Amino acid sequence: MKFYYVYILRCSDNSLYTGITNDLERRVNEHNDGKLSNAYTFKKRPVKLVWYQEFTEPNQAIYFEKKLKKWSKVKKEALIIGNFDLIQTLAECRNATNSNYNL
Repeated sequence: MKFYYVYILRCSDNSLYTGITNDLERRVNEHNDGKLSNAYTFKKRPVKLVWYQEFTEPNQAIYFEKKLKKWSKVKKEALIIGNFDLIQTLAECRNATNSNYNL
């Protein structure tokens, strides 16, 4: 069975990079080896793998990676440490039109 991985790297400047691959070890090594000079991580090496999720269906992995890329850094940090309550709190709509926040 083939696996696909959505992953988060912590860069040397403490920024986070989210990606997808079918070979996690190889891909992390490629980031650290600087295989692509135009890649986001090229000038931010070394990078460290801080989180990943395994998928068996490539479409699920692609969908989740796209979703994760839209998350704030704070929300990604909550995922990295496994604070799912904080992820839920950060996901809640807090604008004036939300019925939970009307007085």
